[in-house]
Amino acid sequence: MRRPFGAIAGLVLVVGALGASPDAQQAGASSPKARDVAPIDLTGYWVSYVTENWRYRMVTPAKGEYRRIPVSPAAVPIINAWDPAADTRAGEQCKSYGAGAIMNVPGRLHITWQDADTLRIDTDAGKQTRLFRFAARTPGDKPASKTPPSWQGESVATWERVAAPDKGGSLRVVTSNLRGGYLRKNGVPYGERATVTEYFDIAPLPDGGALMLVNTVIEDPVYLNGPYIVSPHFKKEPDGSKWDPTPCSSTW
Repeated sequence: MRRPFGAIAGLVLVVGALGASPDAQQAGASSPKARDVAPIDLTGYWVSYVTENWRYRMVTPAKGEYRRIPVSPAAVPIINAWDPAADTRAGEQCKSYGAGAIMNVPGRLHITWQDADTLRIDTDAGKQTRLFRFAARTPGDKPASKTPPSWQGESVATWERVAAPDKGGSLRVVTSNLRGGYLRKNGVPYGERATVTEYFDIAPLPDGGALMLVNTVIEDPVYLNGPYIVSPHFKKEPDGSKWDPTPCSSTW
């Protein structure tokens, strides 16, 4: 799928985990670390800057409400059967905090480098942790054992760098191996076959601050008739003084 919003003009170079050219790799050259070649800095504390879908993000939508989401017929019975008390009893309060929805949940993010090839996002809403891994297996590596689906799944990240000098770039993240969850608090579902593709960009503000834009495409062959596209924004904060982690909840 072509990128839906905020496409970077000009030639884009994809800077993956391997980084070096094929010739350099064959020659045994060491691979640059993702942290060292980052075209933008996403680290720090960020707070949701709600500029879209306020009525669906700031309060729990009414049962059966799924406007603006291209749900399939298979999703409708699940939407109509939504029962937040049942989710709580089953210990599934985090269904609306999975990778398919967490960036839309109002709250704060803390972004750090867990290691030189793994970018980490912690959320205060739901106390979730996302790991964006740049390191890729090389030919000849044994496949990793299949891990069970989880709320945050498995995320593979690549830098997209503009070829022109000093023009920055963006981060592309593809997440799969997800545990089924909710796109909205009121039970609009996505399933284990869903894929989440995100593009992280930084935009300066006139006051010297910064916005982080996360253009997101959720695709699900079972519960969606087409791509569901959202673009949550976050404003950078000077420090973590307002950081206040809270557990998942079935309703606001």
